[in-house]
Amino acid sequence: MGLLKIGTPLHWEDSLEHCNYVRLHGIHQFIATYRRLRHLENDRLFYGDEIEYSLLKLDERQKTVKLSLRGPEVMESLRQSEQVIHAFRGCTWHQEYGSWMLEGTPDLPYGGYTMSLASVEQNMRLRRGRLLSALLADEVAPTLVSFPLMGVGDFVSPSAPPGGEASESDFVPDTCINPHPRFATLTGNIRRRRGGKVDIRVPLYEDVKTPEFKSSKDPQIHMDCMAFGMGCCCLQVTFQASDIEESRLLYDQLAVLAPIMMALTAATPIVKGRLAATDVRWSLISQSVDDRTPAERGEAPSAAPDSRMAGGGVRRQTKSRYDSISCYIHPGSNSYSDIPCEIDDDLLALLQKEGIDDTLARHMAHLFTRDPLVIFEGLVEVDDSATTEHFESIQSTNWQTVRWKPPPMKANACSPHVGWRTEFRSMEVQMTDFENAAFTAFIVIVTRAILVFNLTLLAPLSKVDENMKRAHELDAVRRQKFWFRKHILPDDTDDFMAKQCPGQQPLNAEAKASQFEEMTMDEIMNGKSCYFPGLVPLCYAYLEHIGCDETSFRRIDEYLKLIKARATGHQLTPATWMRNFVHSHRDYQMDSVVSDSIAYDLVTACNDIALGKRACPELLGEVKIEPITAHGQYETPLYGERLGPEDRRGLLDKIMKRASECDGTFSAPSSAGLRRQTSGNLPPDREFSHTLSERSQQGGLAMRMEEIRESKEGYKN
Repeated sequence: MGLLKIGTPLHWEDSLEHCNYVRLHGIHQFIATYRRLRHLENDRLFYGDEIEYSLLKLDERQKTVKLSLRGPEVMESLRQSEQVIHAFRGCTWHQEYGSWMLEGTPDLPYGGYTMSLASVEQNMRLRRGRLLSALLADEVAPTLVSFPLMGVGDFVSPSAPPGGEASESDFVPDTCINPHPRFATLTGNIRRRRGGKVDIRVPLYEDVKTPEFKSSKDPQIHMDCMAFGMGCCCLQVTFQASDIEESRLLYDQLAVLAPIMMALTAATPIVKGRLAATDVRWSLISQSVDDRTPAERGEAPSAAPDSRMAGGGVRRQTKSRYDSISCYIHPGSNSYSDIPCEIDDDLLALLQKEGIDDTLARHMAHLFTRDPLVIFEGLVEVDDSATTEHFESIQSTNWQTVRWKPPPMKANACSPHVGWRTEFRSMEVQMTDFENAAFTAFIVIVTRAILVFNLTLLAPLSKVDENMKRAHELDAVRRQKFWFRKHILPDDTDDFMAKQCPGQQPLNAEAKASQFEEMTMDEIMNGKSCYFPGLVPLCYAYLEHIGCDETSFRRIDEYLKLIKARATGHQLTPATWMRNFVHSHRDYQMDSVVSDSIAYDLVTACNDIALGKRACPELLGEVKIEPITAHGQYETPLYGERLGPEDRRGLLDKIMKRASECDGTFSAPSSAGLRRQTSGNLPPDREFSHTLSERSQQGGLAMRMEEIRESKEGYKN
């Protein structure tokens, strides 16, 4: 989560005198990076995912579940194991905000081949298995967005009273915050800049006996600290683009998909022990890190400006620093940036003077309307040509649905090359590695289809923000419609598609650009009439275009079938499945309360589904999750070091005692014994795989659209 440094972070009052310096020099650092690397081109596609896990402690006798605050300890154990084995396939483990949380990523990014799309799930399973190997017997680590009992009673292990210097919470102890000094400072400085504790409100779900609805028209679930939001887990995917222009184009296109994919992955129906009237995490997190002053929020008359703060602390800010984007960043998208976007005029002028184009300059000047929240003592005055620390300080604490990422500063000459990247941040983490891999693969293929078929998904940001609101609603996949562009294909292909629709005339470019309509999730993903092919069929068309190998396609096809089935409502979102689980639980009193026993059974069920111990056709259809265990998750090296005499005699003695009379003195262990010793999953056969090419073949797209329309299968072998 963001930039982690070793050092002493400054208290808000001590950091105020440095805020303007950090903001100005953060911009200088960006300008230096831009000048040095703007000409990078022809970078290969690499991508990676980030998954966050929660460590939970189960008490089978009491039927209770609590947060296990061993995250840093478990992370260090996993890191040491990775360093020792030097495996050809590995994982990287990172600290997260909560002391019960871990973030896992692949050790190396996935390459731009179809085989890599199938390997995503293998690495996710590997991460889960290795995490299991580091847990205690009474611990589990499911991929749940939010712990159901967060902030309810004694919900942490070891126990601790609520509150502390950082959060001052009435519900959550500061021991829940990761011990790295950045996190407590971030928590405290958000509260101090804001002028009080964060005030989080999520609408309460109304059931037959929900008591609050008897005395209040619009009851809400109240929370009061950052841990409620930043304790939520998610799935994020980052792509390396070919060049800076492609990275900016993908940023804009993916921003439109952000609310769509958030709704499709909805997995947050429970917060603070209550059923919520929403299904996703975004608004909750947005409120949990909202550092705006009352004047910036428009809730109080303007106070006297404080010249040490961005905008004097009184400039109106329409959004939290954790929110949807407020402007597109590709020059071709300018006309769709139709919502308020606060700008620091002085920084904008500086960027433009230094040769940054107006569109990108506005984006950077918008991000830098925020103050740095964590400044480290002794690290204020730095060489802007040799570090991007101040830039990252603000860039990494603008948590938006997509993030544009310039290449990082190389640590040394041997550091790997990293290009211009785009990060997709809106998706909710799913229960199983199959689902997480499916959504990762889908987003990767969609980006390739956008580039190869020259698609445009652009919509006015006002409509994107409206989609964000709708994505929060209960069962939005089946109940809501979302604004989407009717004509996403290039003109020549669109005209061809129009001819297939009886009575419809081809539209001119101006008419196409202005045409947006409300579509169901089924229509967006699977197509509508003959003018909108749907994103899933376009993915199949892309796979056919590149000649996807059969082995990879078999798994990718299962991923796309999951997307299709969830969009139609035939398979449930995790949020709907969890809500149904609570409603059908024997202890549920129809009062919107998720009790200890319900939470215990829910967490156990989710964990069992993830580990392949429990089938769940409502979520996964016919897909069966292969069991995952803690055993066999690390490769065993074929050591060649010579044994000493004592070790050699001891080993031979052990073998002789194990052998049966029938086997003979020096017989090998039985095959059954070997299977018990090597219970881990074998690596898959390495198959030749076709590249996820970005080359555009517009002429062939119309023919493929016709094949899709006729077959309705979306793919032909």
